[in-house]
Amino acid sequence: MRAARRLPVERTPVWFMRQAGRVLPEYRAVRERMTLLEICRHPELCTEVTLQPIRRFEMDAAILFADLMHPLVGIGIDLELAEHVGPVIAEPVRTEADLARIRPLDTGADLPYMLESIRLIKRELAGRIPLIGFVGAPFTLASYLVEGKPSRDFVKTKTLMYSHPDTWHALMSRLAGVIVSFARAQVDAGVDVIQVFDSWIGCVSPQDYERFVRPSVQRIFAELEPLGVPMIHFGVNTAMLLPQMKDDGGTILGADWRIPLDEAWRTIGHEKGIQGNLDPAVLFAPPDVIDAAVKDVLARAANRPGHIFNLGHGLHPQTPVEGVQRAVDAVRKLSARASAGAELAGAR
Repeated sequence: MRAARRLPVERTPVWFMRQAGRVLPEYRAVRERMTLLEICRHPELCTEVTLQPIRRFEMDAAILFADLMHPLVGIGIDLELAEHVGPVIAEPVRTEADLARIRPLDTGADLPYMLESIRLIKRELAGRIPLIGFVGAPFTLASYLVEGKPSRDFVKTKTLMYSHPDTWHALMSRLAGVIVSFARAQVDAGVDVIQVFDSWIGCVSPQDYERFVRPSVQRIFAELEPLGVPMIHFGVNTAMLLPQMKDDGGTILGADWRIPLDEAWRTIGHEKGIQGNLDPAVLFAPPDVIDAAVKDVLARAANRPGHIFNLGHGLHPQTPVEGVQRAVDAVRKLSARASAGAELAGAR
C-alpha cells in the first residue's frame, strides 16, 4: 500500500496476476471437482483459493479469486467459461434491441457470494497484506458480448463500433455502470485496491481508443475516485495507448513486457505509480535467467517510489512453481534497500 501511494518502501512489493489458481497443485485439486464459477459461489472455498498463493509464496498482496465475467453473470447473461476456450456467450449482443439485457447490477442481490468472500478473506488476512479487487474494463467485456467468444481479429466488435456507433456507445455506457457498481461494492466489502483489467484493448488504435473507449474508462475512474483507494489501470499490449491511458484516472498504470519499464514510466510520468512488467514466459527459464530478468526490471525502476513488481500479464497455466518462487525471492533479495529504513522510521 505504501508503494501504491508512492511512499518509501524497504523493498519492492511483488504479486502476480492470476496468482490465485492456475499453477498451484492445491488449486488444481480443487478444480478437479468444481468449475471456476462454482468455486466462487462458495465463499469458504473462494477464500481458500485466494489464500493459497499467499501461504506458498508469501506474496505482498492477495487478489480476489474471480473472473472478469462475474458482473455479466450477475446481471443474467447466459455464458459459459469453456475450458481452454474462455467465455462463450449463448446470445451475443449485436443490436440496439439486445442492449435491454445489459441491466444495472445490484451486487448485493446479484453476487452476494462475492461480497461474502471478500469479508472472509479480509478476516483471514487480518491486515497483514492488502486485498486487491478487480473488474474487467468495458472494451474487454463488450468484445466478449459482441463476438460471443474470444476472438483474434475482433471483426464483429469493430464492425459494431464503426457501423453503429450509437449502439456501441450505449453498450459501453451500460457496461461502465455495471463495472462501477461491482467495483464500489468490492471496496465497500473491504478490498484495499481496485484493478481495472483490459485484456483485449491492445487491438484498437489510439484514434479508436480516443473515440470509442476512453469516455467510458474515464467515467469509471471518475466515479470510483471518491472511494479513496489506489486504482490500477492495466491493459495488454498497450505501449501505444499509454500516452492516453495515463490521463484516464488510474493512480497506477500497469505495463506489459512489450515496452521496457523505464520507457513506460517516462511515458506515464513519474508522478504516477507503475506495475510490472516481467514477461510471464521468463518463469519457465533457468534460475539465473529469471534472476537476470528480475534484476533488469528493478534496474529500470531505479528505486523510484511507486513501483509494484508484477508480470506483464498473468501466469501461464503450466508455469513451474519453482519459477514463480525464484522470481519472488529474486525481487525480495535484489530490491532490498537500506536507505529506506531511515525514511520509513522518520515517516512513522
